Amino acid sequence: MSEYQYYEFLAVDRPLDEEDRDSLRELSSRARITSWSFTNSYEWGDFKGDPAALMERWFDLHLYLANWGEHRLMIRLPKRLVDRPVIEPFIRDDYPVLVRDAGENLILDIDREEVGFDWDDDDSGWLAALAPLRDDLLAGDLRPLYLLWLIGVEMDVFKDDEPEPLTGIAPLTPALEALADFFGIDADLVEAAAERSEETDAPSPKAVRQSIEAMADAEKTELLTRLAEGDRHVAAELRRAVRNRQGLNAEASARPARTVGELRSRAGEIRLAREREEAERAAAERRRLAEEAEKARRARIEAVARRGEGVWDEIETEIERRNPSGYDMAMELLADLRLIAEERGEGENFTRRLRSIRDRHARKKRFIERLVEMG
Repeated sequence: MSEYQYYEFLAVDRPLDEEDRDSLRELSSRARITSWSFTNSYEWGDFKGDPAALMERWFDLHLYLANWGEHRLMIRLPKRLVDRPVIEPFIRDDYPVLVRDAGENLILDIDREEVGFDWDDDDSGWLAALAPLRDDLLAGDLRPLYLLWLIGVEMDVFKDDEPEPLTGIAPLTPALEALADFFGIDADLVEAAAERSEETDAPSPKAVRQSIEAMADAEKTELLTRLAEGDRHVAAELRRAVRNRQGLNAEASARPARTVGELRSRAGEIRLAREREEAERAAAERRRLAEEAEKARRARIEAVARRGEGVWDEIETEIERRNPSGYDMAMELLADLRLIAEERGEGENFTRRLRSIRDRHARKKRFIERLVEMG
């Protein structure tokens, strides 16, 4: 089995200039390189570059996957927009999520092995699906970190009495669902976590407007100036400011958190309910198929009954073919005639005619063996 590896890097805050692209080309002669991205896949050999170094120098997002089950995602975040003390409670040294300093940035690095995965020949959609997580983190949305924390719950890193870092992750966005899928996080555990919301009341358009109106003119002028200059972080900062003014984080922290044990227990309940529902659906499908098969069988039996004595001639014709398909057809017709005879109370007549057929074709060993198998 050949090995397959997929590498994709994405620049968000600053495009790559010609010198940057030339440097990247030295690492791979066959990669697809644009002003915003670097993409390559390998079925033989390996990438010569160091993904961590590329992230520190050029890129804001990196995705890697291999067909032996390793999945990796790196997200670069400007330090001035991220509170490291807020991130660190979600991270432990003993599971595959870490944060490291990279100059003016922090790099969130998730590297999980042995991920169960439905393989897709087109891997180019994964990073696009995960990319919104970066803006969410910059805007103060910590739910992506909660999902990564669930990896530690799966790995039994946390004790049952430890509290969850947020009081839920609902509603799940497409990006959060993609994150859970990409790292194979237990779907029942994710569903348990998503039964409660970290934000009970997302800000309405009216509340957003009121929060912006309450900002000082100097603050609004600075944000608008940076927006006009092409600063890509303005929207995330504005979302964070609205979030803070609405007091969502403080409101969430005031609600009681569930423990790891409670989450695991609830995930177990969800799993049992799902398995029960799946079993019921499977049983219903088996009943439906059996009913359809019985209808088809009855229709075939009735058709055979309408053909009358001619069926016995057909049996003789099929037997004389002296091949497996002929014997199969003869056995099927005999089985139908036996059922018809039983339903009509004509079993003795059927037995007599069957014995006659057996006697006439006694030298056809394969046919006799099939009769014996049929009983």
